[in-house]
Amino acid sequence: MQWQWPVAGGTATLTSRPNGGQGLTVSGQLGEDIRAAAAGHVVYTGSGLLGYGQLVILKHNETYLSAYGHTQAVVVREGDAVVAGQRIGTMGSGPNGEAMLYFEIRINGTPSNPLSFLPKRE
Repeated sequence: MQWQWPVAGGTATLTSRPNGGQGLTVSGQLGEDIRAAAAGHVVYTGSGLLGYGQLVILKHNETYLSAYGHTQAVVVREGDAVVAGQRIGTMGSGPNGEAMLYFEIRINGTPSNPLSFLPKRE
């Protein structure tokens, strides 16, 4: 599967979840576009998962999901098909009030190190 960065810039910091697994905290600007890291279908939008803020989850196939936490505005709905690079929302504020995106790639439900999948940044 071909992955791409969900935001254009910002500093990406590997973060460990309290419940296990890893994700990326990416700094940026409030309202900055968040894009689908790969083609898939929107399987969840909402704020029902504690610690993720407003969340979008894309299902790419039977193995892979990607999660986009702390979104400000969501421009897709559950059931929508998305292509890689499509705008799915905008960056919101994290728990500390700073603009950020929390991003996960899940393999069979387990958040794995996204840096293993994303292209290297220059």
